[in-house]
Amino acid sequence: MARTVVVGLGRSGVGAARLLRAQGLAVTVLERDQGSSQEEKAQLLRAEGIDVQLGRPLTPESFTPWLNAASPDDGLAAVVVSPGIAWDHPTLNQLRSHGVSVLGEMAVAWQALQMAPWIGITGTNGKTTVTQLLQHVLSHGGLSAPMAGNVGNSAAELALLLQSEQLPCPDWVVMEMSSYQIEAAATVAPRIGIWTTLTPDHLERHGTLEAYRSIKRSLLERSQVRIFNADDPDLQAHRASWSHGIWISAAGPGEGAAPADLWCDENGTVRAPSGPLFPASALAMPGAHNRQNMLMVTAAALEVGLDPGTIEAGLRSFPGVPHRLERLGLLEGMDVFNDSKATNYDAAVVALRSVPGPIVVLAGGQTKQGDATEWLRLMQEHACAAVLYGLGAEELKSLLKSSDFSGVVESTLDLNTAVPLAIELGRRQKAASLLLSPACASFDQYRDFEARGDHFRTLINARLSP
Repeated sequence: MARTVVVGLGRSGVGAARLLRAQGLAVTVLERDQGSSQEEKAQLLRAEGIDVQLGRPLTPESFTPWLNAASPDDGLAAVVVSPGIAWDHPTLNQLRSHGVSVLGEMAVAWQALQMAPWIGITGTNGKTTVTQLLQHVLSHGGLSAPMAGNVGNSAAELALLLQSEQLPCPDWVVMEMSSYQIEAAATVAPRIGIWTTLTPDHLERHGTLEAYRSIKRSLLERSQVRIFNADDPDLQAHRASWSHGIWISAAGPGEGAAPADLWCDENGTVRAPSGPLFPASALAMPGAHNRQNMLMVTAAALEVGLDPGTIEAGLRSFPGVPHRLERLGLLEGMDVFNDSKATNYDAAVVALRSVPGPIVVLAGGQTKQGDATEWLRLMQEHACAAVLYGLGAEELKSLLKSSDFSGVVESTLDLNTAVPLAIELGRRQKAASLLLSPACASFDQYRDFEARGDHFRTLINARLSP
């Protein structure tokens, strides 16, 4: 039997390997690293009949035994890669030149999840909130709608749970999809596609904004029903290129050739062309961006078949999203917010517009390419102090200095030292909010933004009054 090779022992790689093995395929996992943690993962997979080879980097030589096989039965059926591996990696291109099929983990999951329609959610910012909110509203409405992708289970893990009947067959699958996952899964065709926002991001991987946009667009082009955020400047600028779609706006009904199909009116009511649906205050989360998120969720829920009253009840019962403007409590007279999910300037801009000022901002980590202009403007407008930490602290400090930021700027090593410093600055400045909104990736000090946000929450909780 020809062999499927999975590259990497990360979460998506392990999920893909287990799913493929459960389908009766011969599977090998190649992992470049060697160590006790990798060996533990390898032993667990080997016990399931999966071959694991450690110390095997993503080079052509790692695939030589299968490429040079005397019989097709001993060759390569396919190579499956995780989202973290560049889709145009030279080794992957060389494998393609040999006629080898290269797939992403999301494509493997799609093949196994044909029993239920998908709602695919993408966008630079907002997709996690929309995914979690939509899953909650559908579940509150009595539907089985597990979420996966970048939140909850990986796509392959969800497919394995369903295939093994550990979960019942769902009514819908709610899938958050990054550009990395979309470009490696050209077969995924959701019943409903949602595009939240588009701003420059991941350009170090995709090269240009046009390439990044094209990847996102491809998912919506394959979707039967398309839902767009008309308040996003980039999406609105390309609106004429879409022959059909559902457009939402928190700014009003739109005019002329750009009418909204679902909007918030001046009285704070969610409306459709047929009439009012429910108060926009049904969702308690702050900010105009969350009204946009609510409208996109409402549009999808209406398409699924829920009535406005059921949608409103689901919105009212939503507890919020961890790490995205998550209010942690009141400390020294300041509302404290965990916005660790803000891993770029555009996401951090949303936070600065949403919480009460004056604000003490905690920012830092691994900086990313992007336009900091609006972030700097809003820092000047809303922030009284900035405490910068981690690998990107000096770069952010230089940006603030060059923009003539009038607030206090302090730099430190990590959150352990940044948090008490920010609290003291907030007390002195009589700040209204203390906001962790890093505007950077977390990988200099944490495995992901969740770990960063969890650490921040722990530090704050230790100081909150019982």
